[in-house]
Amino acid sequence: MRYPQGGGLTPERQVFRERIRMEAAERFAAGVSNWEVARDLRVSERSVQRWRRAWQEGGCEGLRSAGPISTPKLSDTLFAVLEFELTKGPVAYGWPDQTWTLARIKTLIGRRFHKSFTLSGVSQMLRRHGWSHQVPARRAVERDEAVVAGWVKETWPSVEALRRRSMPTSCSRTRPASR
Repeated sequence: MRYPQGGGLTPERQVFRERIRMEAAERFAAGVSNWEVARDLRVSERSVQRWRRAWQEGGCEGLRSAGPISTPKLSDTLFAVLEFELTKGPVAYGWPDQTWTLARIKTLIGRRFHKSFTLSGVSQMLRRHGWSHQVPARRAVERDEAVVAGWVKETWPSVEALRRRSMPTSCSRTRPASR
């Protein structure tokens, strides 16, 4: 189960779900049918079928939570180190400008922690920890507003595609010329 805000159930919710599975185990031992357990616990019958199979194979221990499916590649302490490294800026690592791209962060993680990520994996990890895409706070120092204004007035109109004039249309599905 995935949630956009944090990627899983809260610890309280995990305990609640496990308590429901243990209640189901008590009802299994009492011989209650799957649909009655599903109705009483307000869960799907398919979940109850899975739980009953796990209960038959491993008892109540088979219904206990196994914890998260996987652990993150960068722990919270390593991510704190990564945040510190990111505050130094890309120039400190040999890049020519002050822009952290996903590819640069991926390279930094590989160099610093010897871990391999995909670009989407880096993006997801950053979002999970509250980071967002970098947006420049101001325009480039080299920008010449007079040249930009001249380009917009003179060059852009010739580059921009001409708009087609609107014409009366037909509600017929066939083209008028094909009739």
